[in-house]
Amino acid sequence: MIGRLPKTLVVGGTEFEIRTDYRDCLLILQVFDDPDMSIDEMYESMLRILYYDRNLIKEEYTQEAVEKAIWFLNCGDRIEDSKKTSSRLYDWEQDEQMIFSAINKVACKEVRECEYVHFWTFISYFYEIGEGLFSTVMNIRSKKNKHKKLEKHEQEYWNENRSLCELKKKYTHEQKVEIDLINSLYT
Repeated sequence: MIGRLPKTLVVGGTEFEIRTDYRDCLLILQVFDDPDMSIDEMYESMLRILYYDRNLIKEEYTQEAVEKAIWFLNCGDRIEDSKKTSSRLYDWEQDEQMIFSAINKVACKEVRECEYVHFWTFISYFYEIGEGLFSTVMNIRSKKNKHKKLEKHEQEYWNENRSLCELKKKYTHEQKVEIDLINSLYT
């Protein structure tokens, strides 16, 4: 497997073609960020997006299909059970422009104009992001998440670019309705 990018996954002894373009995989990551979906709905959406022939995967192999899909989305890394919870540093949707700007710099091209980029290649670009706006914002978010004191220049940057630096909380539909109702009472 070294040096090859997987384009199929074997589930229940059958090889299935999968969608490997980064856009499809980012769509899956977006699904997992939807507060209105249950975990079962998220898994089913992931399977429908990733596997071309989702309907051909037998019910008894659904769990294996999920595990293989997660393995693929983790770029071949095994899932380790960890009691450690890490705070999110980025949001693919909110930080889209910063992320693509940084990835384009690494890739030396506009990846959004490429007809196809394998997800693992895209993530390789992502891992190589160096100094720039995205790394500055990630560093500030990381320090804020760990309750570390920001350097003077970081604090100034935070104060001037708070809307860029703060991750927005995602609310369920019901929570949004309730917030809107409360806000309407005060306007």
